[in-house]
Amino acid sequence: MIRLYIIGLAILIIAILANGIIAKIGLKSWYGFIELLSKEGSSAFSKLNIFDYLWLFIAYPFILGIGYWLGEKISNLILN
Repeated sequence: MIRLYIIGLAILIIAILANGIIAKIGLKSWYGFIELLSKEGSSAFSKLNIFDYLWLFIAYPFILGIGYWLGEKISNLILN
């Protein structure tokens, strides 16, 4: 149970940092995309640029995966 908590905490910290960085860069976060989708409907997809798509569907899941990996490494160090 503690292992899952550590992994979840690592993912959360990585996600917060990633969202802060992309907000400074000007890319859409999932929150921004969902807000745009609720306002614009399906035409929201045409309002995204290629960098938004690359971020949302490739880079962000990869970065969250790194958060999982980091959490796993930290939990192994602490619990073993």
